[in-house]
Amino acid sequence: MRQELLGLPKTLAEDVAKNLVMVGRLLDEEPEQAYAYSRIALRLASRVPAVREAAGFASYGTGKYAEALAEFRAARRMTGSVHLWPVMADCERGMGRPERALAMAGEPEMRKLDKAAQVEMRIVASGARRDMGQADAAVVTLQSAELASNAVQPWSARLRYAYADVLLEVGRADEARDWFAKALEADQGGVTDASDRLAELDGVEFLDALDDDAEDSGAVGDAREEAGRTPAFDEGGDPGEEPGEQ
Repeated sequence: MRQELLGLPKTLAEDVAKNLVMVGRLLDEEPEQAYAYSRIALRLASRVPAVREAAGFASYGTGKYAEALAEFRAARRMTGSVHLWPVMADCERGMGRPERALAMAGEPEMRKLDKAAQVEMRIVASGARRDMGQADAAVVTLQSAELASNAVQPWSARLRYAYADVLLEVGRADEARDWFAKALEADQGGVTDASDRLAELDGVEFLDALDDDAEDSGAVGDAREEAGRTPAFDEGGDPGEEPGEQ
C-alpha cells in the first residue's frame, strides 16, 4: 500500500494514508465510520488499487455488497491479482446470487489462489450451498484435507466453525459440538464465537455480575442453580466473547 501511495504527490499521499489508517482502525468496531473514511480516500485517489480494495472492504463491512463487488473488481483490473476472489464470491451471495458464487468456485482463478484463499473459497461455496437449500451438500463441500488436519493454521478456526455450524443445521448436534470445540482450540485470535456456541449447546447461561437484578450473591447463586448446576465463571471472569466479520 505504501509503495502504491509513493506515486502520489507527498501531501496527497499523506492525506490518503491517514484516511486508510482510519478505515483499518474502525472497520471491525465502527464499520459506518470506516466506510465514510474510505469514501474520502476514494475521492482523493481512485486510481490507487489499495484505495479501491480498502473501499471494497469498507462497503462489504456495511452490507453494501454491490458497491463492494464493484470496488474489488476495479482493484483486480488494476493489479491482475486474484486474492480477492473469495470475498468477491461472497459479495455475490450477499446480493442474493449464490449460484454465481458457486460457479466462481469452479473457475480457473481458483488455481491461482494460495491455500488460505482456497480454504476461504471453500467456506463461501459451502455457504452458497446453504443459501440454495442444499445443507447436506454444504457439509460435503467443507470436508477436505485441511479440515481433517490436526495442525492449526490461520484458517483452521473459521473452517472448523463453518463445519460445526452446518452440521448443526442438518441435525448432527453431537458432531457439531465436537467441531465447535475444535474451532475454539484453534481460535487463537478470537475470530469466532465458538465459546458462545458451545455454551449454548451445553445449556450454560452466563450472567452479568453487575446487573442490578443479580446484585446479591444469593440471586446469582439461585440463577446458576436453575441453569443446571454447571460450573460458573468467577464474577470478574470473561466467559469468552466474539470481537467485532465477514
